[in-house]
Amino acid sequence: MSELSIIKGRPAIESTISDQAFARIAKIALREAGIVLAPSKISMVKSRLTRRLRALGMSSFDSYLDIVEAGTDQSEMGNFISALTTNVSHFFRENHHFDFLAKVILPSLQQKLANGGKVRLWSAGCSNGQEPYSIAMTLLNADPSLARKNLKILATDIDPEVLTLAKSAQYKGSLTTGLTDEIIAKHFRKSEQDGEVVLTVNSDVQDMISFRQLNLHAEWPMKGRFDAIFCRNVVIYFDEETQVRLYRRYAQALEEGGWLMLGHSERINDSVTSLFKNAGVTTYQTVRTETPSSPVEGRNSKGSN
Repeated sequence: MSELSIIKGRPAIESTISDQAFARIAKIALREAGIVLAPSKISMVKSRLTRRLRALGMSSFDSYLDIVEAGTDQSEMGNFISALTTNVSHFFRENHHFDFLAKVILPSLQQKLANGGKVRLWSAGCSNGQEPYSIAMTLLNADPSLARKNLKILATDIDPEVLTLAKSAQYKGSLTTGLTDEIIAKHFRKSEQDGEVVLTVNSDVQDMISFRQLNLHAEWPMKGRFDAIFCRNVVIYFDEETQVRLYRRYAQALEEGGWLMLGHSERINDSVTSLFKNAGVTTYQTVRTETPSSPVEGRNSKGSN
């Protein structure tokens, strides 16, 4: 069968999303992932979900949403959320946080390790993996012995597709943005694939990180507390109520005096300022902890990271 006949055989996908269908999409996105979709996003939503309809050989957005809402195929709920999630990242993005990690946070972590404690860091919403790898490389650049210490980085994301790339530890093209020749020489192996240079993160960096799938709005399986949490350019997609709930949970998940890093356009909400103090550019430190609030209501559709 020729490629042309395959294309002709595909069902014609609806050219528009009805207001009713968009309302359903927005409701599912908010319930399952805390994503707020304004009406102005309808063109973007149509473009991204059209790919799912095409992959499934479907023509109707409503019929597709019936499958998603039925819950009989959890992988499709994952594909739905993945389609609506923006995954833009690069190495050492917003570099002031990595400078702060090396210069301000690291000495206390080294002291904790020297006293027999353990150090746990969390990259929440790790996307393609550049953030947790940047955290690990920052720490190893400052203190290579940390590779042999009780220090681990948890990296989570709701999207299984980006986690697959992150776990592969292989980057090429625009995904290598932010890397210097010095960093590449120190922490990567070079190879070639289809005429393109591929950079693979060295094993000592990989060994510091555990990747897991996690819906931030469901139950968290982690029992211990974290010394620092990077959650950057994630909460910007949530409504205020969801943001506040998440910040309260972060405060409870952090050690006393633990650190929270947010994205450049994100700020701690006024209603939770009693839990954090400003420590720098979009950098906060807990001042006390409290009982965690319950997760956003809804099914735990994505498992746990």
